[in-house]
Amino acid sequence: MNEPIKEKVLSGKKIGMPVLFFTVLLYLAAIGLTIYGGILLENGESPLLIVIGIVWLCIGWLPAPGLKVLKPQEALVLTLFGKYVGTLKGEGFYFVNPFCTAVNPAAKTHLNQSGDVKAVSAPIKTENGTPAVTLADKKISLKIMTLNNNRQKVNDCLGNPVEIGIAVMWRVVDTAKAVFHVDNYKEYLSLQCDSALRNIVRIYPYDVAPGVDTTGDGIADEGSLRGSSDVVASRIRDEIQARVGDAGIEIIEARITYLAYATEIAAVMLQRQQASAVIDARKMIVDGAVGMVEMALERLKESGVVELDEERKAAMVSNLLVVLCGNRDAQPVVNSGSLY
Repeated sequence: MNEPIKEKVLSGKKIGMPVLFFTVLLYLAAIGLTIYGGILLENGESPLLIVIGIVWLCIGWLPAPGLKVLKPQEALVLTLFGKYVGTLKGEGFYFVNPFCTAVNPAAKTHLNQSGDVKAVSAPIKTENGTPAVTLADKKISLKIMTLNNNRQKVNDCLGNPVEIGIAVMWRVVDTAKAVFHVDNYKEYLSLQCDSALRNIVRIYPYDVAPGVDTTGDGIADEGSLRGSSDVVASRIRDEIQARVGDAGIEIIEARITYLAYATEIAAVMLQRQQASAVIDARKMIVDGAVGMVEMALERLKESGVVELDEERKAAMVSNLLVVLCGNRDAQPVVNSGSLY
């Protein structure tokens, strides 16, 4: 089994400006040497100087590919004839071996995330109408980026289909692992986010349900996707981090951005929620009405205004409950005759 590749940061390579200045200076010297050699050649002198000048003019560009410019929070993974030689990190003007090649398999991958969104109205074309070939930037961004994963339809622990979307804040912390341990670290991150989201969502119900254990301790709790969003997001973040650590990626935070029942059961669940709300409201009304009836009977007994037998008390309780629990205003019938 191959040993994992460890990141090696190259130091002492910020000599791009002296190399560029020296290369330009040698080009100027080669031009002057070529001209002076031509003059000597016309006078019958040796053509050695003009040959040296022409040779340098032909090969003097070779150091140019070794000049690399990096902005803050950028990195460049370099290989030499297929072997990993190191990583350039930090802003600066660098010079490396001109035969070194930058590697970034995810350079052309553009996910739905902050650092990769490029608004292009139309593809760039050449004069003859053919699409222009653009070179992908091989630099690796070390900035914090946000991956807005697409909404997924997942069944919760009760089997109800729900639609959920998450936003994941991430960054590359080990460029060697990101480039060499996985084929494409951006696609790998997106797939692992989908898998981790499904694994966590199926543990929780959408709303609080009796007899459901979401923590794994064998005791029923009140965890739910809607009521425990912070806990769910934290577990999703830990699950993703455990999967992408070998790819040199750090998951900073994960947040739920969208949560709803799937379309096919949304109407039914809405009716269920409405029915539950009506039942809770009715229960509160009945509890209040019973308390008011008890208070009325006690006040009448204490004041001695009227003496009621059990039959009249039952009738009074019935009338008061109808009045207090009814949906409409009461329309009493006044008895102007005898009470009996």
